[in-house]
Amino acid sequence: MVPAFLFPESTVREDGQGAEVALDSVRGQHVLITLGITRILECESLEVSIWGSSDGLAWHPVAEFPHKCFCGTYYLPVELSRHRDVRFLRAQWKMSRWDRRMPKPIFDFYLFVEHLKVRVAGAA
Repeated sequence: MVPAFLFPESTVREDGQGAEVALDSVRGQHVLITLGITRILECESLEVSIWGSSDGLAWHPVAEFPHKCFCGTYYLPVELSRHRDVRFLRAQWKMSRWDRRMPKPIFDFYLFVEHLKVRVAGAA
């Protein structure tokens, strides 16, 4: 079921994970993961990783965004041909705050996955 949200835009205050998304027609192909951060406070960071599974039970990491500390839209191409067994994807995130005056971090963000069509140089 791609394109799809791995995580719809939400306000989040704790580490967590999104629901699993079936890859169906893009299994073993290239996908593009979009991370949109629409709210972040000063002195916070967000780590987002993408996990894959063949059965929806056992999960392993397939990609990871660099740590993010600013609002913005970030893109991560993922080559699933290296993970041909992966039938499902889900996102996991960890938050940190290095200013202890606020009790918990707060973020508004979303994650979206879509098929990435790749062109080979010189191909017509």
